[in-house]
Amino acid sequence: MREVSPVLYLVLLAGFLGWVAWQVFREVSRTRRQENVIRELQPKLRKEQGSPEEYYELGSVYLEKRLYEQAILQFKKAIAVAGEDIPPVCNALGFAYFAQEQYDLAIRYYKSAVSAEPKYATAWNNLGHAYEKKNLTGPALEAYEAAIASDPSNQLACRRAESLRKRITPSPSSSAS
Repeated sequence: MREVSPVLYLVLLAGFLGWVAWQVFREVSRTRRQENVIRELQPKLRKEQGSPEEYYELGSVYLEKRLYEQAILQFKKAIAVAGEDIPPVCNALGFAYFAQEQYDLAIRYYKSAVSAEPKYATAWNNLGHAYEKKNLTGPALEAYEAAIASDPSNQLACRRAESLRKRITPSPSSSAS
């Protein structure tokens, strides 16, 4: 058996350590960016009313940090300040509720997002997923089909719709018995 060179081990170790360093750098940069947004926007929004975009940005950072209740408060403020449903904000609200397994509220906000922007494929995907969590196969399939209609290249919606169709449509062998 041929012996592996110590140089090869060192090169592999250096490569691995370089990859780990890159991952740590990316995580530190992401965390710094989040903390900067919080540091800038949180005090400002406590003192005065901000724009819907500022509330959405702060809510998005809270969502990334999995601080769902704080995210929900910011997203609701964004909608209140705008005076209307903003599709990305409604979708983010739905996502925050979904993450807390509050599927009825998630569905409500995903529906608001697609009502305000009917071609919002991401919100349709999320709506389908929430319906699936509630075992509502028919509405889930309809949501995925709407996502596909909005974006025919939507692979997630295509896979999920196909899976749901198989569940709904009995196989020929089961109906022959």
